[in-house]
Amino acid sequence: MFEFPQINKSSVKNDVLSGLTVALALVPEAVAFAFVAGVEPMIGLYAAFMVGLVTAIFGGRPGMISGATGAMAVVMVALVSEHGVQYLFAAVLLAGLLQVLFGTFHLGKFIRMVPHSVMIGFVNGLAIIIFLAQLGQFKVKDAAGNLTWLQGEAMYIMLGLIALTMAIIHFLPKLTNAVPSTLVAILVVTLLVYFVPALDTRTVLDFLQSMTGDENATIAGTLPTFALPAVPFTLETLQIILPYSLILAAVGLIESLLTLTVVDEMTGTRGRPNKECVAQGASNMINGVFGGMGGCAMIGQSMININSGGRGRLSGITAALALLAFILFASGLIEIVPLAALVGVMFIVVLGTFEWASFKMMRNVPVKDAFVIVLVSAVTVVTDLAIAVFVGVIVSALVFAWEHARHIHAKVDQNKEKTEKSYSINGPLFFGSVSNFLELFDVQNDPRHVVVDFAESRVADHSAIEAISVLNERYVKEGKKLHIRHLSKDCRKLLHKAGVLVEMNVIEDPSYAVASDKLG
Repeated sequence: MFEFPQINKSSVKNDVLSGLTVALALVPEAVAFAFVAGVEPMIGLYAAFMVGLVTAIFGGRPGMISGATGAMAVVMVALVSEHGVQYLFAAVLLAGLLQVLFGTFHLGKFIRMVPHSVMIGFVNGLAIIIFLAQLGQFKVKDAAGNLTWLQGEAMYIMLGLIALTMAIIHFLPKLTNAVPSTLVAILVVTLLVYFVPALDTRTVLDFLQSMTGDENATIAGTLPTFALPAVPFTLETLQIILPYSLILAAVGLIESLLTLTVVDEMTGTRGRPNKECVAQGASNMINGVFGGMGGCAMIGQSMININSGGRGRLSGITAALALLAFILFASGLIEIVPLAALVGVMFIVVLGTFEWASFKMMRNVPVKDAFVIVLVSAVTVVTDLAIAVFVGVIVSALVFAWEHARHIHAKVDQNKEKTEKSYSINGPLFFGSVSNFLELFDVQNDPRHVVVDFAESRVADHSAIEAISVLNERYVKEGKKLHIRHLSKDCRKLLHKAGVLVEMNVIEDPSYAVASDKLG
């Protein structure tokens, strides 16, 4: 079955060096997502710093990297264009509050309901999205302002530097693990381009100036400052931002909790979903009052961190503080980093994130699971992550219900005097199986007393209660008595509330355990 690679424990050196590597990759991502959302680059950089720092310190998954993300940025576009950036800050603030409430009420455990096939589709879909996002770096604006593909020597230099970056990342660990190969690759390619004028290729500064259309654009900035969103605190404002806040909160939590699960598998440890929800919510609330666009976990940067040796909270803290240091003191150094080096890093992330074994798996797993993997991957690419996960879970649930609806059957036994007949039900009784359940009984030919034994079954929902009620009415019409045995306490309560008058054997009824919130 699908398994993530297992990674060993952390060390201070690895965490610090890995954090520096992640910080370098965060810069162009944060700038790009800021433009997707329709806000200034510094708003994206501030968000990457604040979300990354708060979740690294207080989050439930050490080693996981958070920042400004494309999944949330696409939700913000309409709000910013229609109402302005101040309404975005208010929406992010409210979204953060909703996420804190989500974690406070221990709802993070529901991530366990996401099927494994949906998880595979999630990582495959995100790998494709990360790959497609990098293709934009192969385009430049022509004289008319239109984006066109690189041509000739520029394209060859770009491809060559990407290949060199990927080769260093792949082969250096075979020689030494003293430093993260990703960091070495970025430094080598940057120095090569800086000292070899013939290797004329686009840098982070070129990217920023191309995005802004401003030749004086820079990532240099100051510390974010506190300011409440400049919006009227009225019911009308709430009506405007609430729909966006709900979507932002949902998208952020889904991407974070699924990324948390992936990192759990890779590190062989267990994160705390509810704690992550609260930390992410707090970070977004801080963003709302310090001028950031908010964010959530980033699977691409998390993979860079894990693959570079980052395991502890120090890696995320280092990444956030290094990003702030770049903004305040070292913008000139970051601006000369070639885009080719960062694209090469992300291509390695794509190769490591995509579950290539899923192609082979298609021949071995049930058709329904293969279909869900492909469906979730496709929907993730075409729409967004939240919709893809919802679709995957719903389809998986419907398939599960359809399959288990056919699994209900009964073992029939009758006493020698033929005065009592027993039906031992096997399989869950729920909306999908009620028709098959009712067909198990021979009401007209059964004796006066009929016993239905639920020791190997479970009354799951209101449709099941209605089915028992209908069955009881059928026997009553025939002048016969229906008895129920081995029914759990909660199921008996449901029957009583529904007013189903059926004799029940209470002494032999079992009790069912319930999942605990302690591990959340």
